[in-house]
Amino acid sequence: MPETALIVGAGSGLSAALARKLSARGYRCVLAARTTGKLGALCSETGSTAVECNASKPEDVDALFAGLERDGRVPSVVIYNPSFRVRGPLVELDRDRVAETLNVTAYGGFLVGQAAARRMLARGGGTIVFTGASASVKGYAQSAPFAMGKFALRGLAQSMARELSPRGIHVAHVVIDGGIRSATRPVPPDAPDSLLDPEAIAETYLHLIAQPRACWTWEIEVRPWVERF
Repeated sequence: MPETALIVGAGSGLSAALARKLSARGYRCVLAARTTGKLGALCSETGSTAVECNASKPEDVDALFAGLERDGRVPSVVIYNPSFRVRGPLVELDRDRVAETLNVTAYGGFLVGQAAARRMLARGGGTIVFTGASASVKGYAQSAPFAMGKFALRGLAQSMARELSPRGIHVAHVVIDGGIRSATRPVPPDAPDSLLDPEAIAETYLHLIAQPRACWTWEIEVRPWVERF
C-alpha cells in the first residue's frame, strides 16, 4: 500500500510543489487547509485528497488525524506549512492579531507535531518537517509577532528532534531565507536569481525525507545564492 504524506497549510507555491513531487514518488497526499475550494485542480493533478482543517484548533487537528486513521492512511510524512503574520510598530499591534499569528505559526505546529508523533511512535517511525523562515533566526523591525511564532516553531522542532530521533522519528526544520517565486511574485527581470524556486525547495524536503537515519539533519537553511545572510 502506498505511503501517505500529509501537508498541513496546503495551497499554491511550495505546498503545491511538494504535492506534485511526493505524488510522483508514489505517496498518497492529503492536503489540509482552512478552506479547500482552491485545491481542486491540484488534487486532480496529483491524485491528492483535500481536507478542511484549522491547524490552530485542537478539535480540527484531532478530527483530521482520526479521519486518516479510519481510512487506513496514517501518514509516514507530515509537513507543517501554515503561515500567518501581522506587521506594524510594536506599540500599535492588535493583540488579537498577534495571538492569531502565534496560534497559526507555533501552537498549530505543536498540535500537528504531537498528533503526528503519537501515530508515528505506534508505527515505528516517520518524518515530520516544519517550514521556517528568515524570521526563525532573525527578528526584524515591525515584525515581532512573526519572529515570536517562528522562533517558537524552531524551538519546538529542535526539542522534538532530540526527543524523537532516538525513537525512529526524523524531525527537521527548514529555514527558508528569502522570498519564494510565485504567480503573484515573479522574478524581477533585473535580478533573475533573487527569489527561491518552490520546486527546488521541494527537492530539499524530499532529500530530508529520504535521508538514511545514520545521517539525519534536524535543520537546513535554503536561500538564493545572491541572498545576504
